[in-house]
Amino acid sequence: MVYLYNGKKIYYRFYNGRSQRPILLLHGWGCNSDIFKSIIESFPKKSFLVVDFPPFGKSDKTIKDWNIFTYVGMLMSLCDYLHIDKCDILGHSFGGRIAIILSCVKRSLVHSCILVDSAGMKPHRTIKYYMKICSYKIKKKLGKSTAGMGSTDYQQLSPDMKKTFVSIVNTYLDDYARKMSTRTLIIWGEKDNDTPLYMAKKLNKFIKNSQLKVIKDAGHFCFLDRPLEFYKLISKFWEE
Repeated sequence: MVYLYNGKKIYYRFYNGRSQRPILLLHGWGCNSDIFKSIIESFPKKSFLVVDFPPFGKSDKTIKDWNIFTYVGMLMSLCDYLHIDKCDILGHSFGGRIAIILSCVKRSLVHSCILVDSAGMKPHRTIKYYMKICSYKIKKKLGKSTAGMGSTDYQQLSPDMKKTFVSIVNTYLDDYARKMSTRTLIIWGEKDNDTPLYMAKKLNKFIKNSQLKVIKDAGHFCFLDRPLEFYKLISKFWEE
């Protein structure tokens, strides 16, 4: 199914039928809703709603001047369109960013929240990081090539999407997490190098009604690395 938001095509789909309180699955940056296939298949009695965040998956590939709040607004608009008044959310990485903000600005919509290796916390920066930033700015000012600088996610984007990406990664959600009151389960891979474990501990400290579960020998995609352990955690949380 396709929903038009500000002229852009947004792909969404229900799995296992529709319910009055579906589980909304929010994927990470560079991925699409197909990444949740095993979760959906493992819970055939649960109603799931998936969305492809543009420019990924089956959604529009060309967007301009979007930021994290545009994505949140898009999701709120989609829920209104589908007459969803209440849902449970599971957000991975970038999807976790959206889940955190949505839990604050539309509290009546979010019944419960699962944050999986979520992005959004202000990172610890090293001297090496600031040296790289300084080098990039100097090269750019002198008109020299900056090709190859920046993360892999950044390098693969179009010029318009690079602006969106920079805006998103520089929007820190620490204050939003402090304002969350939604019942929240935080699941993290012990060996996550993209969003290190200290970020999970910050989230657990900031979100009043939260619990943290760390999956050993798992990385940033802990639900793929250790699926059975992950399913056990989310099943118990949903049952409660």
